[in-house]
Amino acid sequence: MNPKAVTAAQMFGRLDPTTGDWTDGIFAVLWRKGTKAKNAKTWILLDGPVDAIWIENLNTVLDDNKLLTLANGDRIPMTPEMKAVFEPENLSNASPATVSRMGIIYFSISVLGWKPLADSWLQTRREKEAPVLKELIDRFVAELLEFLR
Repeated sequence: MNPKAVTAAQMFGRLDPTTGDWTDGIFAVLWRKGTKAKNAKTWILLDGPVDAIWIENLNTVLDDNKLLTLANGDRIPMTPEMKAVFEPENLSNASPATVSRMGIIYFSISVLGWKPLADSWLQTRREKEAPVLKELIDRFVAELLEFLR
């Protein structure tokens, strides 16, 4: 999910001021489902810019407690089968406390190149078209990119 595509209330949940009812947000729902999936690996991928508001709400997930703490007081533990992956473009809006809690791996596009992206895209194609597309990519893309440079 892209955390910047939704508000903090949509991501984590909100309390209805009229009724006092709590409604889980998207991330809270995914987190709860992950804790209930016994003996199944659950990966939650957050792909988007780091924002000080939403990332600070995850500090209890990132520290040794590994608990998602919601505004309604719920504290939902992370199971050993759960993983949270962050794929930001940069960490310029992350606090030092947040950065220190993460294991960070940096891949420069100049090192990574275009082939892993093409391979990943090919995996989404139909079984019959993937080999044909791979052959075309292998034959033409490198030369086209070199020409464009």
